[in-house]
Amino acid sequence: MQYLIDASVYVFRAYYSMPDDMVDEQGNPINALYGFCRFLGDFMEQVKPEYIAVLFDESLTSLYRTEIYPEYKANRDPAPEELKRQFVQCRRFTRAFGLLECGHPRYEADDLIGTLVTEGRAAGIPSTVVSRDKDLAQLISKQDIFWDFAGKGKVTYEKIPNYFGVWPEQIADFLALAGDSVDNIKGVPGVGRKTAIALLEHFGSLDDIYANLESVHEVNVRGAKTLGAKLKNHKDDAILARQLTGIACDAPVERPAAGLTPVAPDLGAINALYDEANIGMALRRQAERVSDLIT
Repeated sequence: MQYLIDASVYVFRAYYSMPDDMVDEQGNPINALYGFCRFLGDFMEQVKPEYIAVLFDESLTSLYRTEIYPEYKANRDPAPEELKRQFVQCRRFTRAFGLLECGHPRYEADDLIGTLVTEGRAAGIPSTVVSRDKDLAQLISKQDIFWDFAGKGKVTYEKIPNYFGVWPEQIADFLALAGDSVDNIKGVPGVGRKTAIALLEHFGSLDDIYANLESVHEVNVRGAKTLGAKLKNHKDDAILARQLTGIACDAPVERPAAGLTPVAPDLGAINALYDEANIGMALRRQAERVSDLIT
């Protein structure tokens, strides 16, 4: 089993849940750094993974998705400078912790994870995707697990519909139909969550919906009589949205010599970072315990 961590989720979670009066000697906040380091240490101690990678979002402005649709995620406020600084520190910690760490200016962490899931599957290695982002559930097969660490817990393929309404292979189509306000994706006007689920239950996929527009009125959903016309009139919107909601599984992922196998933490580099951030002994001792597990 390989464990693929959607790092940005846990950096943001730490930033907004840890006290913002945690600062270094220069007064810079360290709450996101501290929370992320503790999360990653807890994860390593609990799971003891044979294979692991930690993937980061790097840029919103240079993504291939913004080339397709400039309004992609344009509704999001820029990250504050104190959080940007801590993202850099979190990536530095991950590398010093002996784990594969990667980001890319054109691809999101989702795409890097998708690439590693696909490569692992080809090699017969199942994946546990560690995130709470519904987009990533589309990667899950019957051998894989979606793990909302410290949240909903582990979700297998068979249970994905209980949480997200549709099967993993339908999630990108679902988001293309219903839209995704979090990512500023419009979808098809007038098609909400319930309607999108009903369409996909009836037809199976976005392609099959558009291949059978004359039958859409048969779907048991409010407004079914006019639904076919809405879908036809906004086909371009749906196809564009589908380009954005699908995960690219051919992104470049830079690997160290060890690949996804964790190596012993560089305790000197970790302690240097902790010295700069004014972080005390608890996390240092945790790093030592993780080092003992690996060596």
